[in-house]
Amino acid sequence: MRLENKREVQSSVKDERLIEMRRDQMIKGAVSLFKQKGFHRTTTREIAKASGFSIGTLYEYIRTKEDVLYLVCDRIYDEVRVRLHGMELDGGTLQALSRGIAHYFKVVDSMQDEVLVMYQEAKSLSKDALPYVLKKELEMVEMFETLIQKCVDEGELVMGREEIHLLAQNIFVQGQMWAFRRWALRDYDIDQYTNRQTELLLKGVRGYQTAVNKGE
Repeated sequence: MRLENKREVQSSVKDERLIEMRRDQMIKGAVSLFKQKGFHRTTTREIAKASGFSIGTLYEYIRTKEDVLYLVCDRIYDEVRVRLHGMELDGGTLQALSRGIAHYFKVVDSMQDEVLVMYQEAKSLSKDALPYVLKKELEMVEMFETLIQKCVDEGELVMGREEIHLLAQNIFVQGQMWAFRRWALRDYDIDQYTNRQTELLLKGVRGYQTAVNKGE
C-alpha cells in the first residue's frame, strides 16, 4: 500500500541529531500528558515542562500543538509497525496465525500508554496529517490479511476477500482493546487474554459457544 506523503514538521533548528533528541523527549512527555488529560486539555507549556525544557525551546522544534500530536501518532505507529515485522508471515497454518496474534498482543501490552493515546487522540489530527497516519494502520492490518490469506491458500481456512479483511480488522481492534479496555479486563493477564481472544477470533462466537456447551 502506498502511504500518503509524510507531513513535514518545521523546525528552526538545523541539527538533525538534536531535532531527533528533542522531539523524542517531547513525544515521551506528551504521551504521558495526553493519557492523563487528553490532547485538547493539554497545553504546550505543560508539554514543554514534561519534556524538560522551556516553552521557547519547544517552539524551536514545532510550530503548533497539533504538530506534537502528529509526531506522537507517527512515532507510535512506526514503532508498532517495526515490532510487527517480527511476525512469521509465510506460515500458512492456524498455529502461525495464532503466533502472529500473540506477537501483536504482546506489542500492545508493552506499549499500552502509547496505543491508548493513539486510539483516543488520532481523530484530532489535522486533515492533512490524518490520512497519512491512518494508512500506516491499514498497512499493519494488511500484515494480518497476509497471514490469513496464507491459511486460505494452504486449505486451513475457507474465506473470501471480505471475510479475510474483516477478520484482520477484528484482530487489530482486539489487540488495541487490551490497552483501551484494561479497566474492564482486570481479571485477565496478557496470556489469558490472548488465548481467549484467539479462540474467539478463530472459531467465531457461535463455534466457541457450541464447543463450551459440549464440554470440549
